[in-house]
Amino acid sequence: MLAREEGLRLTVYDDATGRPLLPGMTVVGHPTIGIGRCLDRRGISEAEAFALLDNDLSAVRREVAAALPWSTGLSEARQVVLQAMAFQMGLAGLLKFRDTLAAVRRADYTAAAAGMLASAWARQTPARAARMAAMMRQG
Repeated sequence: MLAREEGLRLTVYDDATGRPLLPGMTVVGHPTIGIGRCLDRRGISEAEAFALLDNDLSAVRREVAAALPWSTGLSEARQVVLQAMAFQMGLAGLLKFRDTLAAVRRADYTAAAAGMLASAWARQTPARAARMAAMMRQG
């Protein structure tokens, strides 16, 4: 009954207006998703967060493998670095690292790590970038 009454919405929306929420919008009611889940009242559970993460990681793995088929031959640690970067910045963001990806492809992991650290991404998230660059360098 609740699924029928509330409806199913797979993206966040304002429950007062029914409009999808976009960056910069003012929320009149409550940010809501799914079948009436008010995110500002109840949020999500830890189990739900990890279920969402599992789904997102599966999608990211497929996207990276499709865009960079050679990446499937990398060590698991290096694949994880590329997947984590795509998760954070989107696949389009990862693909902007052309010189870094070329270095990874030719197995010049020192140059790849240096390219990672010389980016705007590294300036915005320095600790994360340093960890990822070390993983890339060390495999």
